[in-house]
Amino acid sequence: MEDHGKKMSSFEQLVGGDVPVLIDFYATWCGPCKMMSPVLEELKRRRGDGLRIVKVDIDGSGNAELVRRFGVRSVPTLMLFRQGELLWRESGARNADELEDIFRQWI
Repeated sequence: MEDHGKKMSSFEQLVGGDVPVLIDFYATWCGPCKMMSPVLEELKRRRGDGLRIVKVDIDGSGNAELVRRFGVRSVPTLMLFRQGELLWRESGARNADELEDIFRQWI
């Protein structure tokens, strides 16, 4: 998993490819966010190179514009992108099987 504090142009490049990208907006102080880390690791293990997972700390320097742009009001907030298009978005913790089911609908 990657942790990004990138500017918008870098974000556009990141989500603009053919490989789906799951963005995890999180906070270090958030209990449910901490529960998501092993879930996302399991999902990455299952999906391998077929999915990129990027963590964005909402309190991190340089991330405020992304948080505002996507109206992130609670954490964790997960967003799935492919070819620059936002396919799915939801706030709250999920398990790996639930995320797999969601991805099957979109990918």
